[in-house]
Amino acid sequence: MLRVGVIGTGSMGQNHARIYSEMGCLAGIFDVDAEAAGKVSRKLGVTPCSNMDDLFRNVDAVSVCTPTHCHYDTAVKAIELGKAVLVEKPFTGDVEKARKICELAENKGVTIASGFVERFNPVVSATRDAITSGRFGKVVSIASRRVSSYPFRIRDVGVIMDLAIHDVDVIRYLTRERIDSVYALGGKMSNDRFEDHATLLLQTASGSTGTVEVNWLTPMKVRKVSITCSDGYAVMDYMDQSLQFSTSRMDHIDTSNMASMPIELDTHQVYVRREEPLKRELTSFVDAAERGDRSECDGWNALDNVTICSAALTSMKKGCRVSV
Repeated sequence: MLRVGVIGTGSMGQNHARIYSEMGCLAGIFDVDAEAAGKVSRKLGVTPCSNMDDLFRNVDAVSVCTPTHCHYDTAVKAIELGKAVLVEKPFTGDVEKARKICELAENKGVTIASGFVERFNPVVSATRDAITSGRFGKVVSIASRRVSSYPFRIRDVGVIMDLAIHDVDVIRYLTRERIDSVYALGGKMSNDRFEDHATLLLQTASGSTGTVEVNWLTPMKVRKVSITCSDGYAVMDYMDQSLQFSTSRMDHIDTSNMASMPIELDTHQVYVRREEPLKRELTSFVDAAERGDRSECDGWNALDNVTICSAALTSMKKGCRVSV
């Protein structure tokens, strides 16, 4: 079985390590904070590595779960050693560095994956299947809301690269279209370094639109998407892994009494089998790495997401629509 290591033992790194351990393929953990790495290693019954080189000698693949500013150097080192790599979102946060990682992995024949976990959420898979089959009709617009309080673990990117990038990926995944342009508004309210609230308006190649609302200012966590389609209206909840689809019909309209509209609304729940999205993502990565194939959510996909979010940051700064 593929031997996998985890670099970085923050919140995401701990979850990567836990799942690899459950899969029986965790072979090593490294963190610059030896005490933090030791705690995770003892919990999972694996020996922590004293440095990154020791980890690379004992594994075939790694998950890079370090702070974003360390992603590029760590990923490049792993690829040059021929290791399959999964780089957590936002991949690099920098377009040129993201492109260099993709090109290097392709030249070395190394499997490269990007950590856009919502793509592996069962409710996203169910929604994509319904759209692809024509069950919902043509997608007209997608509106997402991803809001919560400030995550103190995030220190080197703003809310666009941390949160909005997930929904940019999902909108691209559901519509199977490229994003042609983005217009973004936002700013800093409780954070003096990075934007902590933003709204993005995206336009796809066919003219469909996407709206992404994100912030670190809301006391509760909300992760929902509404999809207006030619044949109805769908509401997707990432956390509940629930999907509802509604249609309506109007009968016997009395134009003299518009205050009372006889609308017959039909709303039904679409069956979704609940699974842990991260486990699906890591299983997909391990399978691709074992085969030496392109991963389902590869680096080129990450490059597109980073490019769009970088354009959103430019738009927010300049106050205009930006072509992607």
